[in-house]
Amino acid sequence: MPILTAHDIHKSFGGEEVLKGISVEVEKGGVLAVIGPSGSGKSTLLRCITQLETVDRGDIAICGETLVRTGKDGKAVYSDRAVCNRIALHVGLVFQNFNLFPHFSVLRNITEAPEHVLGRTKEQAEASAMKLLKKMDLSDKADAYPCRLSGGQQQRVSIARALAMNPDVLFFDEPTSALDPELTGEILKVIRGLAAERMTMVVVTHEMAFARDVADRVVFMADGVIVEQGPPEQVFGNTQSERTKAFLSRFHEN
Repeated sequence: MPILTAHDIHKSFGGEEVLKGISVEVEKGGVLAVIGPSGSGKSTLLRCITQLETVDRGDIAICGETLVRTGKDGKAVYSDRAVCNRIALHVGLVFQNFNLFPHFSVLRNITEAPEHVLGRTKEQAEASAMKLLKKMDLSDKADAYPCRLSGGQQQRVSIARALAMNPDVLFFDEPTSALDPELTGEILKVIRGLAAERMTMVVVTHEMAFARDVADRVVFMADGVIVEQGPPEQVFGNTQSERTKAFLSRFHEN
């Protein structure tokens, strides 16, 4: 059974329909890359799945639990707060602009949620955080504040913070878009490493080579719909849609 199922997701803002019936599935250990032009609804889809936005209608299930379904009146019906909170613990989200607490040290940024949400002791949370910082090659930055870090280092802290909650599926919303090109590689290296460890991930990205090489499945979105989806070798090597071809033609082969 898929770890994530989203079916016929619709979402409007101010009368403009941004998501027009999106359906995706992600298997445990899989990597789904979501590509497409700006304004296609990619980030909105992630925000709906991670409960930062509510859907107008559609069905979402994560780890076998129903987050939202379409009621008989055609409108979204969410599960009760306890279920929604439980589902939220299965999910991690890494933002494009880091969203670190500027007044917390790197270590406290990572330990705050495990202590207050998961109920871990300070010692437990810090021991786990230091392991994650070592994994991110940031062991020497535990006491630093975000303003003293490069963009790439801040994003690695963001990834460590998300991993500290032991999510079942990790979402990345354009994780390299706020970075200088020379820092992009270090973040993609981290994500590649997580993919090798079979971390279930959904990655919204403009990095076409990364999507092609790391993802098990690629979804191309445009104008609020899925234009094409399939294995990367199909989407990139045997493109069926002219809309997809036009989009991919803007990116040079790496």
